[in-house]
Amino acid sequence: MKLYRIKKSNIDKKGRGLYATRDIKEGTKIIDYVGKLITKKQTEESDKYDNGKPIYLFTINKRYDLDGDFKFNTARLINHSCNPNCETEIIDNEIWIIALKNIKKGEELFYNYGYDIEDYEDHPCKCGSDNCVGYIVDEDHWTELKRILKKKTG
Repeated sequence: MKLYRIKKSNIDKKGRGLYATRDIKEGTKIIDYVGKLITKKQTEESDKYDNGKPIYLFTINKRYDLDGDFKFNTARLINHSCNPNCETEIIDNEIWIIALKNIKKGEELFYNYGYDIEDYEDHPCKCGSDNCVGYIVDEDHWTELKRILKKKTG
């Protein structure tokens, strides 16, 4: 039995998300994020990733990315949250979505997409969590982002 099912997302009101089909213990591998391995050069040269559509691109290392924009990649439906219950981990060059904490049956699965702060304005966050910083950026950048936003608002 799969640990997840697809249904309408509570965060992405227009889209879908993955939900736990049973209680999941912290540290459990839930689903692997699959797709086509491409070079950084292919990523940079393609207009596929700069057209306003959702991007399912995952950084593997300094040389490769994984293009997960395929129907067979069910993990692409996991939404971002500033209060995630999952995390990603690269294990033997495979990307796994792993339970960051115990997850109850029926909970939507989330992880922090961890975008760089460079283009933060292109990635507004609508997760609605108490600690939401307003943009989809890696938690390592939250302090810097808060400082930037405070300067903008004066």
